[in-house]
Amino acid sequence: MPDESSEDRHNRELIELLNELRVALPGVQVLFAFLLAVPFANGFPKLGQLDRDIFFVAFIATALSTVVLIAPSSYHRLRWRRHDKERMLVVSNALTIAGLACLALAITSTVFVITDFLFHRAWAATFTSVVALAFLALWYGLPLASAIQDRRRPRRPR
Repeated sequence: MPDESSEDRHNRELIELLNELRVALPGVQVLFAFLLAVPFANGFPKLGQLDRDIFFVAFIATALSTVVLIAPSSYHRLRWRRHDKERMLVVSNALTIAGLACLALAITSTVFVITDFLFHRAWAATFTSVVALAFLALWYGLPLASAIQDRRRPRRPR
């Protein structure tokens, strides 16, 4: 936005960040609820030690994702009217990236456990690799490639 003031830009970026968190948080909450129930299901005792360990990784990664993705709201509330929106946006952006990384780990780990339980370890490794590569490519590779492309492109004068 060409005539956007610094304050307007910070307000817009904050709204964008909050909207992105509104998309991510319900998925994290549903996954966490599912993972909370799994140990009490009839099939859980049939899991081998590796699947239990990976399940625990998924469980902890989901819990951490929840904590980290909600942290920007806490930061905002505790720093309310302190006139540091730019700092809050920088911190919140880093927290969101970390929270999404935890979510990707949780989903990937869950895919392994469920696929290994339903089929075979080779299928679990295959499908987990596909999911992990999709996360890396779409959540991190695509934005990073775009950033590299932006750096190579000459800037337009304002």
